[in-house]
Amino acid sequence: MSAPAGRPKVPDGTTPYFTTRQLPPTDKGFVGYETEWKPWQKEVKYETPKRP
Repeated sequence: MSAPAGRPKVPDGTTPYFTTRQLPPTDKGFVGYETEWKPWQKEVKYETPKRP
């Protein structure tokens, strides 16, 4: 048996907070990962308080 050519493709990792994806290998063979963060909080428009 021979070893498979190149590295195996890793499936995307998903959590409620972020998603990671494998990047293609560089010319030196380094394989990196991209992380995409999901927003944790909702942003609400600021309203000035009522004057007394």
